[in-house]
Amino acid sequence: MKRLFLLAVLGLVVFEFAKVYFVMPLPYSQRVRSIDVAFALHTWRWPVRALLGATLLFAFLPSWRVQGWRRWITPLGLLIVGATAYVTNVVMAADHVFRLPSRVTIAAPGVNAVAQNRLVVGIEVNGVARAYPIEFVGYHHQVRDTVGGENVLVTFCTVCRTGRVFSPVMNGREEQFRLVGMDHFNAMLEDRSSGSWWRQATGEAIAGARKGETLREIPSRQVTLAQWLELHPNSGIMQADSTMRERYPKNFDYETGMSRSALTGTDTVSWSEKAWVIGLTVNGQSKAYDWNRLRRERVINDVLGGTPVVVLIALDNASYFAFERPDSATRFTLRGDSLIAPTGAYGLSGRGAAGLLAPLQASQEFWHSWRTFQPGTGRY
Repeated sequence: MKRLFLLAVLGLVVFEFAKVYFVMPLPYSQRVRSIDVAFALHTWRWPVRALLGATLLFAFLPSWRVQGWRRWITPLGLLIVGATAYVTNVVMAADHVFRLPSRVTIAAPGVNAVAQNRLVVGIEVNGVARAYPIEFVGYHHQVRDTVGGENVLVTFCTVCRTGRVFSPVMNGREEQFRLVGMDHFNAMLEDRSSGSWWRQATGEAIAGARKGETLREIPSRQVTLAQWLELHPNSGIMQADSTMRERYPKNFDYETGMSRSALTGTDTVSWSEKAWVIGLTVNGQSKAYDWNRLRRERVINDVLGGTPVVVLIALDNASYFAFERPDSATRFTLRGDSLIAPTGAYGLSGRGAAGLLAPLQASQEFWHSWRTFQPGTGRY
């Protein structure tokens, strides 16, 4: 009975740790293909706990009746199980470490408290513009809001540097999500209705009943707040949650690429694991553009998926844009923040005397993220 008790203790400790190991950034856990194992452990957590817990209780009294100092192994075993359960399910639980905002406060530009040089994820829905500072969304990982009459799910994963905005409405119903962990260093969200796991970088369900389904992405831009307000002067701006101010980053290191953190820091050498790239996908084809090269050249004319494209960076060296070119013969140069073509000049909104350039969804990411989730990507 003593051995049975110890086996049950060991089984519970190993199981609870394994359940967390594969969905948190622990040594080697994010470098192996383990999503099926992680989801199986999560799905069967209550039957396994019930079986091992019943075994623990069954062997408890006989183990406690043992004479001498060995009897104290029994309460110590219970203490170890309790401590392991608390640490893995509370202290290390992703949705406890990174909490949702208690409320989403949106301010007009005149009363905004966010610095103009902070990066934001900006969207415009049905004529209504809204900016979500990365310093806030990066901590929360997801922010729910209603913009232009539509429900939106604004997400950001700091370990991949991926900002994405999705519609949380599926099959006519608004879905609720919680942060459950990560896979290959990318945040995973679990939906409430089916318990499926969704990859933040692509909006695709990668485990569970909805595996293979994809959330509808809402076009967004990552620019400085000053640049966003120049394009959308009446935009609302998300403000800090007053109950979580101490959890938000206190400096600009992450946004400027100065951070050297093991998880969220930036590599300065192009095409290193955590170097920045701009990723584009057009007509099913993907390509990455080196951020260092873009900063040097400021504008890149290319063809992707048979479509002529242009990628550029603004004078602030932080805001970037991508558009379709009218045709492959039209090559843009950049003068200040104006795209110059033989047909005339275009602003960063894409609007010019010759018409409106079609915007493309572009993403600034760590190279390891774009390469992992766009496995067929090319490199410019």
